[in-house]
Amino acid sequence: MTKTILITGATDGIGLLTAKTLADEGHIVLLHGRSAKKLEAAAKEVGGDPETFLADLSRLEEVAALAEAIRARHDRIDVLINNAGVYKVAETHTPEGLDTRFVVNTLAPYLLTQKLLPIIPADGRVVNLSSAAQAPVGIAALRGKQALDQMQAYAQSKLAITIWTQALARAHPDGPVFIAVNPGSLLASKMVKEGFGVAGNDLSIGADILCRAALSDEFAEATGRYFDNDSGGFAEPHSAASDKTQVAAVMEAIRDLTGATDRE
Repeated sequence: MTKTILITGATDGIGLLTAKTLADEGHIVLLHGRSAKKLEAAAKEVGGDPETFLADLSRLEEVAALAEAIRARHDRIDVLINNAGVYKVAETHTPEGLDTRFVVNTLAPYLLTQKLLPIIPADGRVVNLSSAAQAPVGIAALRGKQALDQMQAYAQSKLAITIWTQALARAHPDGPVFIAVNPGSLLASKMVKEGFGVAGNDLSIGADILCRAALSDEFAEATGRYFDNDSGGFAEPHSAASDKTQVAAVMEAIRDLTGATDRE
């Protein structure tokens, strides 16, 4: 069955390769990016004249507008792949004073997901990009009140998206399926090259697992779970994701900063 699949951060790296793979399989792929030029190039590479959506995910008002634009053109999104993410950024804080890493990696995908949930069916899926790099979330940092270095912010933001993946799974037991995925460490993405100065491993490692998480039966009952592609199976995320006090504080901050709730 043909699925309609939205992929954020689809102009390069794992996102673009995932989009190409899914399009080649006959699915309707919607591409998001923050550069019009890169979106145009990505659409040509994917082929088949896919729809493109432009938004800067470091600006929450653009995230909300992105959701509105998608809902204006579609009444059903079968799979949302929250792939977009940042590691090394020139400006660590947004004009509103929030940490850019948390906004792009944690808050934007949460807000987008909440805004699109009304058109994601019960048998649909939300696939969130987590990471092997996870660290307990500093609530002050999440709220933009504490400065962090690049790795600290990245690791904390990735645990935060894993935490809200679990929280939304609990809030929506009848579906859709919410899954957090570490696509593989040090893959050959732009982020890895810029952040770590290494060529990285084959991107297909990450694209393959995202396609599986989006469509395969092995993930159909995996809501709220974390898949670690480094070990090749489901795993437990950082222990802080099971700390009720940490989880409650993270979720309170996320809801407050995005203005989005489970009743969106």
